[in-house]
Amino acid sequence: MIDESTVEGRVALPLGVAAEVALDEVRQLRAGDRPTHGGQLFAYVYDPAVPGLDELTAAAHRESAHVNGLDPTAFPSLLAMENALVGAAGRVLGAGPGTTAPDVVGSVTSGGTESLILAVKTARDAHPEIAAPRIVVPSTAHAAFAKAAHYLRVALDVVPVSPDTLRPDPAAMAAAIRPETVLVACSAPSYAHGVVDPVAEIAAVAADAGVRCHVDACFGGWTLPYLRRLGEPVPAFDFAVPGVTSISVDLHKYAYAPKGVSVLLHRDAALRAPQYFAYADWPGYTMINPVIASTRSGGPIAAAYATVRHLGDDGYLRLAEVTRDAVAGLTDAVRAVDGLRLMVEPESTVVCFTATEGGPDLFVLVDELTARGWHTQPQLSYAGLPASVHLTVTASVAPRVAEFGPDLVDAVAAARTAGPVALPPELVALATSLTPDALTPELVAGLAAGLGLAAGGTPDRLAVVNTLLDAAPPALRERLLVEFVGLLQRPTW
Repeated sequence: MIDESTVEGRVALPLGVAAEVALDEVRQLRAGDRPTHGGQLFAYVYDPAVPGLDELTAAAHRESAHVNGLDPTAFPSLLAMENALVGAAGRVLGAGPGTTAPDVVGSVTSGGTESLILAVKTARDAHPEIAAPRIVVPSTAHAAFAKAAHYLRVALDVVPVSPDTLRPDPAAMAAAIRPETVLVACSAPSYAHGVVDPVAEIAAVAADAGVRCHVDACFGGWTLPYLRRLGEPVPAFDFAVPGVTSISVDLHKYAYAPKGVSVLLHRDAALRAPQYFAYADWPGYTMINPVIASTRSGGPIAAAYATVRHLGDDGYLRLAEVTRDAVAGLTDAVRAVDGLRLMVEPESTVVCFTATEGGPDLFVLVDELTARGWHTQPQLSYAGLPASVHLTVTASVAPRVAEFGPDLVDAVAAARTAGPVALPPELVALATSLTPDALTPELVAGLAAGLGLAAGGTPDRLAVVNTLLDAAPPALRERLLVEFVGLLQRPTW
């Protein structure tokens, strides 16, 4: 007789373990991760280094972890917290009573990607008469716009940016608008380089064409207004700009809330209306969703609410000042190194640099910085823009700035000594001539093995991988990454 815990004679799951054993396993697995605190990880996480904040957000998350955001009438606590977060985001971004945008409304989403997908979906659904809708974005717009276009079957019109300013020309954005265009987008700032697009000019050409204008402020929307209050020359980008119809801002970035909480704001309720999905043509409950997910844990929302309430306006102003000073210190460190140059003068919370002619191999430099405890983000070359190194700067970086300069000098020297990555000629030929469709499983497996990616983990040094990807055109990069990540993501039986 087959035991109830088996399926066709096989054990369905391992036997249960004590709670502390399971937790210890999690801790052991976490030991191999990049450090989320301490100011040495320049991407992915946002650490304000505020004592007690982790404990506060964990407690708030625990209070609402099992609350379901599906039905606000069943769980009004989440409705109240979401409304408070939307109101806070609106005030930060130039909306609310006494402003030129008093009727702003919004929704809380799981992150910037969901916010951008919803911004595109809302613009698309506002024009059901357009059979083949299109959106216009700069080439530096976040990749989530491309994801939205792919998911929603919307054409993506990409406008190049200046290689000097890294900004799009408003006239070129205007020229890209067609009768089928439902949305024009810009960044404040762009993630890759931290540059604020000419929002006022772009919003004006969109308004002239009768098209919505979305400002992707997911990355810097919570910081730029505070930098302006500190005297920094931040250009107009928020709801004070006529023609801006929607803005997204991530609370799990510079509002320093835990992952994943973002806010999508619309200038008024009529503009937001197409964002909703409602369905009553079935025998179950009537579905009404403002965002993509139906069931949503209240944990992240409660954690974000507690964060914003605890830090408050004065706390965010102080954190912005500390971050601004850290950016200045890191910028000076880069300027002082022969062989490196800034991609652009920092104007937000990003330091982005590249190598000069004869300078170090950037991908080797990234590995050398990693070996010294600094985890940066390499960015591949694109459309005439060189490969670069991206540093997202948070408040926690400030105490470590003095250490970064000497380590950068040492890492550059080590990268020069090591020399650039030399790929085998046949590998370069493959990367530059192969089409995505020509990749076979055998070829992918061979490439992955040669790059150290076939054993279910990643190598300590990634310069060879990045060099190969950098040599490939974007379409092949995408396919290679899909195949490589697919090799890593295998079930544990």
